[in-house]
Amino acid sequence: MKPFLIDVLFALGWAFVGALIMAMAFGILLKIFNWFTPINEWEEIRKGNTAVAIILAAAILSLAIVVSVAILPAGS
Repeated sequence: MKPFLIDVLFALGWAFVGALIMAMAFGILLKIFNWFTPINEWEEIRKGNTAVAIILAAAILSLAIVVSVAILPAGS
């Protein structure tokens, strides 16, 4: 039973680290994305521009994939 609890604690720790890194990276991503695009993405999304929403979602998902691989434990 004890190894199971240790594994659960490790999983919760990695989940916390992943959420923290993802939150910081998400903020940085949005700043950089706004820098490089000539439009205001949030205003376009409020107007109903689905293409901008899809591009922003793709950027967020690609960042999530990169962060998930970056925090993957070495033995996995």
